[in-house]
Amino acid sequence: MSDESSPWLVVGLGNPGGEYAGNRHNIGFMVVDLLAERIGGKFKAHKARAQVLEGRIGPPGPANRRVVLAKPMSFMNLSGGPVTALRDFYKVPVDRIIAVHDELDIDYATLRLKVGGGDNGHNGLKSMTKSMGAEYHRVRCGIGRPPGRMQVADFVLKDFSSAERKDLDWFVDRAADAVECLVTEGLERAQSAYNS
Repeated sequence: MSDESSPWLVVGLGNPGGEYAGNRHNIGFMVVDLLAERIGGKFKAHKARAQVLEGRIGPPGPANRRVVLAKPMSFMNLSGGPVTALRDFYKVPVDRIIAVHDELDIDYATLRLKVGGGDNGHNGLKSMTKSMGAEYHRVRCGIGRPPGRMQVADFVLKDFSSAERKDLDWFVDRAADAVECLVTEGLERAQSAYNS
């Protein structure tokens, strides 16, 4: 069980670089960017090959939690290295690590929160699990399946469609709310509030 003094490590999964910024695969980055905005801080480069922001989430008082928001600056399939380095640097137990990522097997704009489990072919999760085991939390942001015969790799590396973009701000906002609830109130409360 966690030591209450250790921070939560909230990792948005994505690919670095402007050409990937609006991709479905980068929804994790979008969510931690919004959390950073809410905290009112700026990301800084960390020697663990990640952009990080240290801050606090939650109301004043006992529910207020230390968090480290992180965006690995390796590519998605190498996320495990930076995340493990940050875990060691900040001394974060694995049950206080949250990966925010895109999920093909869930309909667009649907959230599911869980702890542990397989990687479902997601290269970012595969890399994290290989580096530190599977018992971290996941905030799974549904992007749905590719249409027709489109390859999965092409689909996740495309920007959200114009129809999807109508709901994207709401979806990212809701995912950020879910992360805050998970950190301050625990998995069960967050699941009952946000799993759809």
